[in-house]
Amino acid sequence: MSAAVELRARLRRYYTAYYRDTLAIPGWATLVELREEEEERLEATHLERLRHRVGAEPLGGRVLNVGCGTGGFNILAAGAGARVVGVDDDDEAIAICGLKARQTGGAFVRAYAEVLPFADEVFDLVHCFSVIEHVRSVEATVAEMARVTRRGGVVYVHTPSAWSLWEGHYKLFWLPFLPPPLARLYLRLRGRPTAYLATLRRLTPGRLRRAFARVGMPDATLYADTPARESVGRLRGISGLYYRATGASPFIELVARKP
Repeated sequence: MSAAVELRARLRRYYTAYYRDTLAIPGWATLVELREEEEERLEATHLERLRHRVGAEPLGGRVLNVGCGTGGFNILAAGAGARVVGVDDDDEAIAICGLKARQTGGAFVRAYAEVLPFADEVFDLVHCFSVIEHVRSVEATVAEMARVTRRGGVVYVHTPSAWSLWEGHYKLFWLPFLPPPLARLYLRLRGRPTAYLATLRRLTPGRLRRAFARVGMPDATLYADTPARESVGRLRGISGLYYRATGASPFIELVARKP
């Protein structure tokens, strides 16, 4: 089996297990196909947004991608000139990254976000997209990201907000601050598995800012202009009214510079 064929097959199995078996999303096959065929292209818009937020200089230096998944962002960032390292705690994700590295180069390490295997102050940019909501300790992860960032460097975090009306993993309408017992009941009523819920943290902007302040990065900037996922379709009227009335944002996007 060629490396390309093996990579395609492993990507298919990986995302099928996630979208079909773990989350039971209707239309899971379409999502798997998107990941299989267009994973790197799906990251292109995000890379451009990141460049706009942090500037071109950090992306031209040493970049750590915390929670790299199957490595799509790393490939694009390396193509843009970054010296990028990816870390993830999932064995299969890192194995897939290794297959990609045979073709594109790059470094990938299996590690937990709370215990990063790097020296102090070695990265110009630490990037954490849609990952910090899954970690065992948000505060320990923030401390580790700050530790490995050089002085003058940047930490970028993007994660769903607890104020959101949408649960982006299950792809369902969601009530903010829904208690876990009611959340599990809601998922069962929708015919969805509930186990994955235990891996999710519904975070607030205040909690993240306080976590960064505790590690000496008190001047984090929050952005609130990422469009809501539920801003189209039948929920657009309700969601639009909710976000305008509360001033909430469906996502937390934070940029913290290390003094």
